[in-house]
Amino acid sequence: MKRRLYTLVVPRFEDIFHSFFAQEVIKGASITASRLDVDMLVHITERGVHDEWFSSAVFTSSISSGILFADIDQDRQAVRKIMHSNIPCLVLNNFFLEPVNCIAIDNYKATRRVMEYLIKLGHKKIAAICGDLNTESGQERLKGYADGLTVNGIAVEKRYIKKGEFLRTPARRAAEQLLSLSERPTAVFAASDVMALEVLDVAKEKGIFIPQQLSVVGFDDNPLNAYSSIGLTTVRQPITEMARIGLEMLHRIAQGKEKVPVQKKLTARLVKRESCDYCKQ
Repeated sequence: MKRRLYTLVVPRFEDIFHSFFAQEVIKGASITASRLDVDMLVHITERGVHDEWFSSAVFTSSISSGILFADIDQDRQAVRKIMHSNIPCLVLNNFFLEPVNCIAIDNYKATRRVMEYLIKLGHKKIAAICGDLNTESGQERLKGYADGLTVNGIAVEKRYIKKGEFLRTPARRAAEQLLSLSERPTAVFAASDVMALEVLDVAKEKGIFIPQQLSVVGFDDNPLNAYSSIGLTTVRQPITEMARIGLEMLHRIAQGKEKVPVQKKLTARLVKRESCDYCKQ
């Protein structure tokens, strides 16, 4: 019997081979592929332009038993077209209200939990360094931040929202801007740990003490945090589990053993460490 081969599609972005998200997705899918005794092809594609999804041989049923998307950069129309080609597919890191197979992390709920935590510590001047807003995770974390302020009667101020794109350089620039404000924030929520670590570094350069003068929260629970001089409060999201379940469900769909659509949201957990304290201002 021919071995099944599944294609894991990973969008190309800066420093992808050092990306915590990409590494965890590949690891999770690989664990399942090994257990199921199937092959897995990792296919790295361009972001934004997905014409190759309809021209590459790996997107055909003659090559792949199914397609697992690590993310889709909001190109939902392209996913719908792939579905019409009758090749089984499942999308990670995005959630659809329509009948599309998907498994996502509840980014919105996790961010709301972060905001409640910071507000209970007495913070009202809370800034955000948002991620890539072409991704659902970036959008949902920003929405959770804004809604978390609004429901607690705190105004959402544009000066406290900066773009970090999930990358070091723009995050560092954002941190420098925020921490140079005459009325600087007492807390910063960064939509990834990579960006939060830049906030910690900039704060150190400016002589701002963490957490006495500034509380910082990240998102991911990235192993890089082990190299930080202070424990970073963050959100631990089950990326490996998402990919593991994703390929398992895709395999069952391809075998006709799973009722479709498969749609799941996984819970992320707030991990409290030393980078947050009660507001002293």
